[in-house]
Amino acid sequence: MQNTPASKRIVLALDAMGGDHAPQAIIDGAALAVKTNLDVDLHFYGDEKKISPLLEKHPKLKALSTIFHTDEFIANDEKPTVAIRRKGTSMRLAVESVKEGRAHGVVSAGNTGAYMALSKIILRPIPGVQRPAIASIIPTINGPAVLLDMGANLECTAEHLVQFALMGSIYAKDVLGMESPSIGLVNVGEEEQKGHESLKEATSMLKAMGNLVNFKGYIEGDDIVAGKVDVVVTDGFTGNVIIKTGEGIVRSMGKILRKTLMQNFLSRIGALLCIPAFKKLKSAFDPARFNGAIFIGLKHVAIKSHGSASAKSFANAMNVALKMIHHDFRHQIESDIESATDILADTEISG
Repeated sequence: MQNTPASKRIVLALDAMGGDHAPQAIIDGAALAVKTNLDVDLHFYGDEKKISPLLEKHPKLKALSTIFHTDEFIANDEKPTVAIRRKGTSMRLAVESVKEGRAHGVVSAGNTGAYMALSKIILRPIPGVQRPAIASIIPTINGPAVLLDMGANLECTAEHLVQFALMGSIYAKDVLGMESPSIGLVNVGEEEQKGHESLKEATSMLKAMGNLVNFKGYIEGDDIVAGKVDVVVTDGFTGNVIIKTGEGIVRSMGKILRKTLMQNFLSRIGALLCIPAFKKLKSAFDPARFNGAIFIGLKHVAIKSHGSASAKSFANAMNVALKMIHHDFRHQIESDIESATDILADTEISG
């Protein structure tokens, strides 16, 4: 089954047993998602005895759903090398359904390492892509930006970083509607002499590409939330630290602010007056709004939801999957990587 136009019905495969709050959050999240997406059919993979009673509470969702029973699932702490050898897990069956053409995309909140490994093996990378990456939209002062890699590749060569930049740029163009998204490489400083050799080499490569990318050079950690660039490129180790640190700061600041505003009568009155502003601030940086990371660089759509996702968060991950299916920028990625390879071959930078 190939990606279809918006006029056709979309089929999403959902790993109903993946995540900290499965299957409850998965079913409730799907119920929220179908309120605004009635042109989607849902295939739930997991324990029918646990899924069926939950679907009974959501008649509209039940009418759009099919359960594919399995009582096997991949635990959050299971090693990917062990998990990928198990044939009947809810995650594997959901991913395989996309490969076999029975679904257009898959969403799971389960074990990230196992999910990425299975997706790479079963769904396969786009021709020319050396390493698929985990990409997600993040909030900044200037609006949404794209961050990759968020944890799929802990160590990266210059070539990997260049491909991340290309794929992230295409994501920003097609999904966020940016005409010429700016790209920055995360480093410990903006000076050209700083950073690992792989960063310096990637910088030379990106500069050589001319109009193919809108490369702005190095950025530091504080530049990310400041919205200095539209596409933030880094290795998976750093990217994972960035995203989890950011989420932790948002949660901590919320708790500190709440505690401070409740200290005395006057601060409580001030808090009441500021409620509209606080709601806007919370909405702008609410992690649930940005849940749903794409395994970018694969031939098919695979979306990773946060493991501790609530129903609202999981619904957003499903919405990301639907957007990816509608946009289908696989061929643009393949074309740009081919163009970049030709440019680098001509300039002999890659050699």
